[in-house]
Amino acid sequence: MLAALGALALLVAVTVGSVSMSLTELWMAVAGRGDPLFGELVFSLRLPRAMAAFATGGLLALAGALMQVLLRNPLADPYVLGISGGAAVGALASMLLGLGTAMVSGSAFAGALLSTLLVFGLAQGRGSWTPTRLLLTGVVIAAGWGAVITFMLSLSPADRLPGMLYWLMGDLSYARSPWLAWLVLIPVLIVTLPLGRSLNVLARGPLQAAALGVAVKPLAWLVYGLASLLTAVAVTTAGSVGFVGLIVPHMLRLVLGNDQRIILPASVMAGGALLTIADTLARTLMAPEQLPVGVITALLGVPTFLFLLYRSR
Repeated sequence: MLAALGALALLVAVTVGSVSMSLTELWMAVAGRGDPLFGELVFSLRLPRAMAAFATGGLLALAGALMQVLLRNPLADPYVLGISGGAAVGALASMLLGLGTAMVSGSAFAGALLSTLLVFGLAQGRGSWTPTRLLLTGVVIAAGWGAVITFMLSLSPADRLPGMLYWLMGDLSYARSPWLAWLVLIPVLIVTLPLGRSLNVLARGPLQAAALGVAVKPLAWLVYGLASLLTAVAVTTAGSVGFVGLIVPHMLRLVLGNDQRIILPASVMAGGALLTIADTLARTLMAPEQLPVGVITALLGVPTFLFLLYRSR
């Protein structure tokens, strides 16, 4: 059902816009026999953006699912833990220096990895880290990255400032090449699926997991490293898009249970569908003006999160 929902979201994203397109016209454009304008619209504009939105949503939801099971906390999220803040600082620094897209991606991953090392190192101290200590350390690191981002924006040239602010709110307008996101999403999902059993045991606690033969520390580092990579690629593709990694895994667990062998692929499908629909709304609600997709996800995510919080009482 989630796969069908994802396919439907992609179909809506390709056909809906300032120039509406029927299914017949879409089929003719795909077959290369229709109006050349429709073919250009599909293959050069809408389809790459929809694929980028789907992959970004999948990246964020998968990262959120991994962090929540690692920390055994439904509030865990790459943005809460400061991973996205480090990635954003690295990407903005590359933008200010006028570096190319490849360097922006590399800098985003370096920032996410640095944030990972800081959070783990500071949370561990002299003893082993605990989920609560790790979460609190991540919140503090995220606040620090936010201050660095504000400082960088205050020193940015006036001509670059609007684009950087728009990017920080989440923007898929310039996501013309979705292939990097897909080349990371698919292998990481393939790597994490065999870890489902170990993650299910880890969700019971590190002591129980260690007693049952799970190498807790290497697994924790692997999960955190993969979450950093997923977040860095998502930030590079679409900027800072919030609530996807927080809401999607949490809602799926309410419906499907807490079996990671099901939750991980389901998070990719549901997160991709959600962000694709949100991006379609962002470019059509106030057309020809386009809203940042992060605004749409926040408008959808905040009421949903408050409702879930109210129900959990």
